[in-house]
Amino acid sequence: MDQKFASSAVVNSKDVNGTAVYGIEGEKVGEIDHLTIEKNSGTVTFAVMTFGGFLGFGQDEYPIPWKKLSYDVSKDAFVTDISEEQLKGAPRTHPDWHSDREWEKRSFDYFSVPYYWM
Repeated sequence: MDQKFASSAVVNSKDVNGTAVYGIEGEKVGEIDHLTIEKNSGTVTFAVMTFGGFLGFGQDEYPIPWKKLSYDVSKDAFVTDISEEQLKGAPRTHPDWHSDREWEKRSFDYFSVPYYWM
C-alpha cells in the first residue's frame, strides 16, 4: 500500500487525482478526477469525482464538497458518507458551475456542508 498521504499534513494535488473514494458501507463509489480551488484563499472547494462507465467512457462527474471526504490511511483512499444514490441526486453541473454561487449553495446545502466562503 502506497499511503501517499500518510506522512504529511500537506498533499500534492497530482497525488489526489485518481485516488479511490469509498462509501460508508466500504464499497468503492468512484475516484477523484481533479480538485477545484478558490483562487483568493487557496481553499479546496470541490473534489470532482468520477464513477460508472467502462474504460473511461460514459463516466459521470460529480463535484462533491471537499469537506465530505476524509483520508483513511488503512485504505490508502478517501472515504465519504455519500451514497451512490445521493450522488445521482446531486445538483447537476453546467458549463459555468465553478463560478455560479447559487449552484454552489445548492450543492453545499444538498450535502449538508457549511459554505467554504463563510
